[in-house]
Amino acid sequence: MRNKLIVLTLVMVLLSSCAVGRSSMMESPSPMEIGDYDNYAGEMEYEEAAVSYSKDSIQVQETQIRMVIKNASLSIVVEEPAVTMDLISSLAESLGGYVVSSNLYRVQMDSGLELPQASITIRVPAEMLDEALDEIKSGAGQILSENIAGQDVTQEYTDLGSRLRNLERAEEQLVEILEASYDTDDVLSVYNRLVDIREQIEVIKGQMQYYEQSAALSSISVNIQANEAVQPLKIGNWQPVGVAKKAIQALINTLKFFANALIWIGLYILPVVLVLFFPVRWIWKGVKKLNQGRKERRAKKKEIKAKE
Repeated sequence: MRNKLIVLTLVMVLLSSCAVGRSSMMESPSPMEIGDYDNYAGEMEYEEAAVSYSKDSIQVQETQIRMVIKNASLSIVVEEPAVTMDLISSLAESLGGYVVSSNLYRVQMDSGLELPQASITIRVPAEMLDEALDEIKSGAGQILSENIAGQDVTQEYTDLGSRLRNLERAEEQLVEILEASYDTDDVLSVYNRLVDIREQIEVIKGQMQYYEQSAALSSISVNIQANEAVQPLKIGNWQPVGVAKKAIQALINTLKFFANALIWIGLYILPVVLVLFFPVRWIWKGVKKLNQGRKERRAKKKEIKAKE
């Protein structure tokens, strides 16, 4: 009988963990006299109204607190990308943020000139995002692009909080059942369910922490190019722009095409032709010899008939 009671209690706990937003059950009223019923009913209506008002207040408060993840990206042109990258790193630390990643490398231009280029990603407090962007743009010679994006995760975060509270209540009830259980099978069943509940709690806490950190710290990704990378092509004092620059680029692309064609011919087409050439040549010689033999036999037959 006791084992059945434990199993029944476990089923009730599992059903309660799946329900979202269900409040604790009201206690049953104590017996009263007939004359006090009206007063009791009025008190019950007042309590229900107070509970309803309390729930509405909580919902209004939750909707007023918005959780928005803001991220920004910039592409700027400066004189020295390495120096600018160090300045942005120092800026992040001064604003209470940190550097996520930074990379300094060299790129080869169409003219063959190698120029430095950098990229850096930082995180700063969300309330300092505009200040950080203004500071970065003030040190740039030219701003090629700027993008600011926001993601509202209030609903997701609220749903996770509701799931977490229900799972924590289920965990407490399962612990009580586990402490009151003596049968081995019941203890094992409750323990396995408790482990699963705790694993879900840790996952939800991790997701909520990710949202909190992402909303508290905004990400800024900056692509830093050297000034020479966007300057027009120079030949002495002459600066060919527009059509001239496109013509040079078209010439380079044409040369690349021919180079790629030669590579394909040398590494793919020529080996395939050689592989097919020898069998075809052998078959052609065989057919040719066969035809020549037929002609010779016909000629001999004609000579024999002529002699007869």
